[in-house]
Amino acid sequence: MSEEQQVVVVGAGPTGLLTALGLAQQGVEVTVVERAPGLQDAPRAIVYHWSTLDGLDRLGLFEAARTAGFLKQDYAYRVRRTGEIVEYGLQPLAGRVKHPYNLHLGQGALARIILDEVEKFPNVRVLWGHELVGVSQDESGADLRLSSDAGETTLRAPWVVGADGARSAVRGALELGFDGMTWSERFVAANIRFPDDREGWAQSTFYVDEKYGAIIAKIDESGEHGLWRYTYMEDAALPAETVTERLPGFLAKVFGEDVAENVELDAISPYRMHQRSASTYRAGRVLLAGDAAHATNPCGGLGLTMGLFDAYALIETLGAVVVKGVDDTALTSYADARRAAFVDKASPRATANKQLIFHSGDPAKLDQDLEVFRRMTREPELAADVMYFTKTLESPSLLAR
Repeated sequence: MSEEQQVVVVGAGPTGLLTALGLAQQGVEVTVVERAPGLQDAPRAIVYHWSTLDGLDRLGLFEAARTAGFLKQDYAYRVRRTGEIVEYGLQPLAGRVKHPYNLHLGQGALARIILDEVEKFPNVRVLWGHELVGVSQDESGADLRLSSDAGETTLRAPWVVGADGARSAVRGALELGFDGMTWSERFVAANIRFPDDREGWAQSTFYVDEKYGAIIAKIDESGEHGLWRYTYMEDAALPAETVTERLPGFLAKVFGEDVAENVELDAISPYRMHQRSASTYRAGRVLLAGDAAHATNPCGGLGLTMGLFDAYALIETLGAVVVKGVDDTALTSYADARRAAFVDKASPRATANKQLIFHSGDPAKLDQDLEVFRRMTREPELAADVMYFTKTLESPSLLAR
């Protein structure tokens, strides 16, 4: 049994690694446990809203992330049925916030940047290839049973953070509910390379259509053509193993046959979408964060946004409890505040975004929904107010409560 760690973080995605880094910077002894043999790089989140960048800056990660990715300000809604294009940008935030732009960067690339920084701290270790198989706890800490190629081991720590994804073994071991629903459709996230100098296509485009709806966002500028994320929906009854056979048909309908024939597929990931939240984000000595706590459809890029804000809040609250001896009721405040932010704000907004992009069959309703974006192109004050929404997903300091 090993007890040198003060905190165990389960899950080496961006949320878990950020939490470990922020705690390590305060001198906390942290062990990160990850069942995979190394970082994963399947098509996942790629857009980091302006409101999350202050936190990356505080942790000393922003410059490296900006260098690896790119900054952007433009958006567009493109309506297939009418041909209307509604374009707007983040320029109204200039002079109001420190980072008036979004960052585009693959989630795997961000995880690598965080891990590189984590590895500079001798008070952090990462156990790759270790799967959580059991959790028990008492008043002073929690015991985690881990399985690896070397056999079974047990870690004990006063505090545990479960940041191990929507299928969280931590949440499952604690038998916490994961309330909500699973969408009937299958989402497909594809990384593709194709010419990106075409008129009318912003670096983040929402292609509005009931059948061919898609979220199209540029990831980086490597290679002859830029790398883009093309995310669309299909009937979940179709075989997932033949998804690559159907992709060219979708691309041809959206971009035209000439472009579709020259698309290079870099990676593809079909998956089911959820709108779910754990019944609580704290169970004794164990805290949940990221997708282990909540899962949402990707429309609007609010999933990892919430995970980053969870990490920022945990870094402050758990760090204060461990390092400064602050009463652990601050962690109950964390759990309550982060759950409310997801249930009351993030999940409803992601659901509304999905309805607009993929379920826009009612012309009157679509016209009403688009009107706010049309106004944003003409009214900078309104645009700034609307774009400030993602900042409301961040919890103010919980230590003052």
